[in-house]
Amino acid sequence: MTNLYAGVDIGSTTTKAVLLDDEGNIIGFTIADTLFDRNKSGEVVLGKALEAIGRSFDDLTTIFSTGYGRRSFACSQKSIPEVICHARGTAHLFPSVKTIIDVGGQDFKIIEMNSHGAAAKFEMNDKCAAGTGRFFEVLSKRLLNVTIEELGPLALASENPCHLSSTCTIFAESEIVSYLSQGVSQSDIAMGMLISVAKRVWAMGRQARIAFDEPIVISGGIGRNVAAKKAFEERLGKKVHLIENPQMQAALGVALIARDAFSAAREKVD
Repeated sequence: MTNLYAGVDIGSTTTKAVLLDDEGNIIGFTIADTLFDRNKSGEVVLGKALEAIGRSFDDLTTIFSTGYGRRSFACSQKSIPEVICHARGTAHLFPSVKTIIDVGGQDFKIIEMNSHGAAAKFEMNDKCAAGTGRFFEVLSKRLLNVTIEELGPLALASENPCHLSSTCTIFAESEIVSYLSQGVSQSDIAMGMLISVAKRVWAMGRQARIAFDEPIVISGGIGRNVAAKKAFEERLGKKVHLIENPQMQAALGVALIARDAFSAAREKVD
């Protein structure tokens, strides 16, 4: 039976597991909400991924972890910083990528890639929820009464996006309430939210002297939002790419690193 490598990304809001074979083929992927118990989150998601392909924990060759809860996962043989894993996973799916914009549940980051497909430089905002998945979750559900999945198609119907001046979730909420009371459409507010995040990412990257070289790939939950592409392209003045399963990259990256580590150890023994 072929070797089986697992990568588990325990994020602030969701936990992901990827299973690979010796050739690096993705043979399993599962995502679920992160539980209070980070270790349990990893066990549950990895267990579901294994169950889906008819395998068990005993079949795993190597398990590596990443994400906020990576050190809490008792099954993990090694934990790897998420920026390294995001870079590796995205480059595997999109080999020519030069810039990664990742919008996670509680932070967002910009990763500048080198010619070898690895992270050369990055900037991260993890001090405030503005511009993150949590930002969209709170404002879309509470104020617009739509799900994250519905937000994208809604935003694409916008004809006159509203302007959100605040970068704070609480103050942005007040602005949206004001717009709603003025009769501004849900579509214009939804696109205004996306544009405000694109502006925030652009400003942070500019301050960090990140060039936003192309190709640019969007990852994280926002990558499932069909209007995010338009918002970021208009702000950056450059083409951006969405990929299938945009929440997979970090788990995929750490699984690839786990496979590489096992191969290197085996070669050393041989």
